[in-house]
Amino acid sequence: MSSTNRPPSSETPHNQRRQSGGARVEASDRVVIRNGGLEASGWTLNVSRGGLRAVLEQPLDPALEYEVEVGEAGARRACVVWTKAEADGQIVGLRFLDVEGSVPPEEG
Repeated sequence: MSSTNRPPSSETPHNQRRQSGGARVEASDRVVIRNGGLEASGWTLNVSRGGLRAVLEQPLDPALEYEVEVGEAGARRACVVWTKAEADGQIVGLRFLDVEGSVPPEEG
């Protein structure tokens, strides 16, 4: 049997996890993330019902919860699921805490 470059079938666990967080929508909205005296700002890369992926200049502490404002929308509570260091900041995956059973996009 030969290998192909096609995407995994819809039965794979990865796609099932993505679907539980809702469809990802590419976005480039301004995002502001706050916790106490910390205020980090950046841009979203994609947003789903369950969370978002964003580019930030300031690092976030994965042990903390944050208030997240995307564009003109109201603040939502979120936690850090993963981070990836970049030369001029970091890419973060955040999970919204007000959506039950959601799973944010994985680093990849």
